[in-house]
Amino acid sequence: MKIAAFNVKNFGWKKANNRFVRTQLIKIVSRYSLVVALEVMDKSGKAMNKFLTELNASRRNKKHPYAMESSEPLGRKSRKEKFVFFYRINEVKAIKSYQWNEKSVDLLAREPFVVRFTVKNLVLIPVHTTPGSAETELSALDDVVKAAKKKCRTKNIMILGDFNADGRYLPKKKKAKVSIYQPPYHWLIDEDADTTSSNNNDHTYDRIVVYGDDMLDAVEPDSAQPFNFQRAYRLSDDKTQKISDHYPVEVELTENKRQTNKPRGKPTKKKDPSVFSSVPQKLDNQPQWCFNQLIHETC
Repeated sequence: MKIAAFNVKNFGWKKANNRFVRTQLIKIVSRYSLVVALEVMDKSGKAMNKFLTELNASRRNKKHPYAMESSEPLGRKSRKEKFVFFYRINEVKAIKSYQWNEKSVDLLAREPFVVRFTVKNLVLIPVHTTPGSAETELSALDDVVKAAKKKCRTKNIMILGDFNADGRYLPKKKKAKVSIYQPPYHWLIDEDADTTSSNNNDHTYDRIVVYGDDMLDAVEPDSAQPFNFQRAYRLSDDKTQKISDHYPVEVELTENKRQTNKPRGKPTKKKDPSVFSSVPQKLDNQPQWCFNQLIHETC
């Protein structure tokens, strides 16, 4: 099962109604069993409803359609964003969701929308930090994870999204102080990976982090990486920027545990993302993913 997070940059009616952009986004989303879109600017929900309709009308998705789970608009000021999950309903279903609310100190600009899925009690926590506050916001996520463990009775937790965790926003010295940069957390995206489609930088802003060794063992080796859709779909710089200034970051979870000395998630050497097919694998039978067997209880 392939999971991804994608900062689509101002994803609202204009993009959902643009045929070229929508077509490319459908191709990208269709690669995944489960993907969370960040920076969704759609207060009414009409844009995402339109996109979901078009996504499921695509030939490759008619037999295996997607459902959607959306947060409320989030943010401190007038600019509000949503976290929106799209997932193939024959592979996985959202069981329960809740909005994290900070009780006292306002540390998180966009408080995480926590969603629990049927696949072995998997909990996803999407993140989009404010660039200048990346260190503070990322450290605050440790409390979000601890609460999710208790509320959902699971350790199968993945944090994913636009961390702004590189460059001047989060240099190495500051990163070392971030609570979720320490065990039992595991950062899967290679530090040298370029998750931006901009030619002006090659930063690793977007990340995937898993909690604990059981989740790490469930990660397919070499699978955690950005998907360079510009190269895969042979797009010009101009057309690429119309889609987003970020690439999706993705990871694959294995069906069967196996002994391996290869590093989990991080590629041992650079791969050309274009070699991956945009057509989903066989979806008829939901596999038994190799997570820890834990109590299934509603969040």
